[in-house]
Amino acid sequence: MTQSIHVTINGTAHTHDVEPRLLLIHYLREVVRLTGPHIGCETSLCGACTVEVNGKAIKSCTMFAVQADGASVTTIEGLATNGNLHKVQEAFWNQHGLQCGFCTPGMIMTVKQILARNPNPTDEEIRHGLEGNLCRCTGYQNIVGAVKAAAKAGA
Repeated sequence: MTQSIHVTINGTAHTHDVEPRLLLIHYLREVVRLTGPHIGCETSLCGACTVEVNGKAIKSCTMFAVQADGASVTTIEGLATNGNLHKVQEAFWNQHGLQCGFCTPGMIMTVKQILARNPNPTDEEIRHGLEGNLCRCTGYQNIVGAVKAAAKAGA
């Protein structure tokens, strides 16, 4: 049995029939073919699948696609405008806030929300805000630097 859902993703309307048990991350990657959000742990521990749903950062492995019916979803692919990186994306690039890049889309989506809530966070507030996102490469120092640079740029 399938259910029809209507979701706006990165400003584009999508309508699909999906199985009720299909996770949002699998819908985004396998049905809509947006591969920016990554599948990591599928248990909500790593944050690689973080996207915005109605303006709130969520781990898309914790939500069924049918729960997004009628929602507006923004993925990492939807942040750049007119070929220009979002300020958080640019800060990650300039501050070398990534190495392998696997966690980066989820980190950026989380950082966007952190800065929306607190435009000038301390190092401690940044680290606390990123607790739900794991990076195995960077040691986080450059990520914290990227968040500070994005805040300074007015992200």
